Amino acid sequence: MITHDLRLLADAIYDKKGQHVVSLDLRRIDGAITDFFVVCDGSNTTQVGAIADNVAEKMKEEGHTLYRSQGEGNNFWIIQDYGNIVVHIFLKEYRDFYRLEDLWADVPRKEYKERSAAKRAVKTEE
Repeated sequence: MITHDLRLLADAIYDKKGQHVVSLDLRRIDGAITDFFVVCDGSNTTQVGAIADNVAEKMKEEGHTLYRSQGEGNNFWIIQDYGNIVVHIFLKEYRDFYRLEDLWADVPRKEYKERSAAKRAVKTEE
């Protein structure tokens, strides 16, 4: 189930032309606030907001609750908390500055590539 949710998030991000989608598996970290971080970036504040909106819509369609969200308004760094997954949507220069992945360099990570629209359609129909 979690693999499906992580892929759903990656697809929702790529649908709005987000970049560099990575998941960080925090389950082995004692006291971690969540099981996974998903990190991505957008090239401008409008795109960061569009990515966040699309992620929220797709997760809601799948029955996930958005518990907390911060960063809307300035759209430099939007954080969405879905309980076991926290999504970080950065403006590119903010991601480069904060280097969140480097803080968690010792955890397993997965990079997601964009799937073609045809592949996404086939997966949705299954």
